[in-house]
Amino acid sequence: MIELLLIEKKVLSQQTLYISYFLKKNRIEYYDRLMEVRMKGNFEQWIKFFLWAAYESAEDAIKTIDELVKLHDKNYEVVKKTGRSAKTVTKVFHYLESSPIIDIKKTSAELELSFNAVSNAVNKLIELGILKQTENIQRNRVFAYEEYLGILRKDT
Repeated sequence: MIELLLIEKKVLSQQTLYISYFLKKNRIEYYDRLMEVRMKGNFEQWIKFFLWAAYESAEDAIKTIDELVKLHDKNYEVVKKTGRSAKTVTKVFHYLESSPIIDIKKTSAELELSFNAVSNAVNKLIELGILKQTENIQRNRVFAYEEYLGILRKDT
């Protein structure tokens, strides 16, 4: 709720803080501080704790964004060198950064590309080590940008 308020007040432009993770990691202190407010009306200690949570969450968000930018730059350099298919592979690659788990049919519809074009791009991204098939099946295959997801899942 706090993050949505910060977005509404234009302090943040997007949801980038994961304050709930900090509160979960520090749940004993979190409950103790809430109890202190409830029992003694001591809001100052709660505000300091919450500001610390926001600060830590912002630091984590900055590190995550930096890692995602490095990953993007590294993989984009590889994708640009895919020859004739570079345009389609690049489109699929950029799509992966907003939808890191994909299937070919939905991706082709979203990108307004043919099924075969997306299928070829996915195969190229697998060959480059950027995408991985999630299960060993032939129909309705699902693919994941595992390295990207790994960065997002870190510490969760």
